[in-house]
Amino acid sequence: MQYVNLGKAGVKVSRICLGCMSFGNDAAWKIELADAEKLVNKAIDLGINFFDTANVYSHGRSEEILGKCLKGRHDDVVVATKVRGIMGDNPNDSGLSRRHIMQQIKDSLKRLQMDYVDLYQIHRWDYGTPIEETMRTLNDLVRAGMTRYIGASSMGAWQFLKALHTSDRCGLERFVSMQNHYNLMYREDEREMIPLCKSEGIAIIPWSPLARGYLTGKYRRGEKGKTTRSQSDKMIMEGRYFKPNYDILDVVEEVAKEKDVSSSQIALAWILNKGITAPIIGVTKSSHVEEAVASLDVKLTPDDLKRLEMHYKPQAVIGHT
Repeated sequence: MQYVNLGKAGVKVSRICLGCMSFGNDAAWKIELADAEKLVNKAIDLGINFFDTANVYSHGRSEEILGKCLKGRHDDVVVATKVRGIMGDNPNDSGLSRRHIMQQIKDSLKRLQMDYVDLYQIHRWDYGTPIEETMRTLNDLVRAGMTRYIGASSMGAWQFLKALHTSDRCGLERFVSMQNHYNLMYREDEREMIPLCKSEGIAIIPWSPLARGYLTGKYRRGEKGKTTRSQSDKMIMEGRYFKPNYDILDVVEEVAKEKDVSSSQIALAWILNKGITAPIIGVTKSSHVEEAVASLDVKLTPDDLKRLEMHYKPQAVIGHT
């Protein structure tokens, strides 16, 4: 395993982050505690020390499962969770207000069975709350020892820069990471967000590095996916996530065959070559973890990178809401 600093922060994280959205019980493709424990143990055995979840994943069940899997081992790992999504029927049960954040960090810590989280992230932008209120509240959480660092997720580059400027202007804690949408089939953040993060020393920890499974090689032209998730995930079934570029998938498969590795390993090797900190992988099997870690050893030449990128077509921004 390779370890790097989380942006300018001193804490070191593995170059593969285990995403825990698959932990829970609100979808047919998700897994419960017994299977999740196997995945977490396998990840730790392979050197992964970075775990990401959110309060909205299975309405808190993901945090509960992760907390049980890591009980007694928090000192050895880096745990991240998120806040913003709807957690109840009350009008104040969502967003990034002081009220909601203060309540949700307490609830998340209780579910995780932890005294603090290492990284607390805002789960998208909140147009209804002044960013100064949000940043002051997050600053207070760091001062209170409830989180060590703060991070953000998909938004416009101008919004992220506004948040950073607010922190600088008011002398508040700064975001150390950006969890953005980035993979071989969605590269819109290469225009502004990624250059901004690199300029500011912000860690880049992309979600969906395998494009919701499309970059695993399980999808073919004119065919529907055969996995449980592909047949039950509305975003995939209805084509609302994005329109897959099969020319890219063909090249990924070609390069994978040439190097005698899997398509997912090529996709992860590509993103690891793009100056990011750690892609967040969603897994439901121990083999998925092993495959992801093995991608660290896959070497791509400049020609490989050119071939993999040549068929990309600019598209509308997605994933900010």
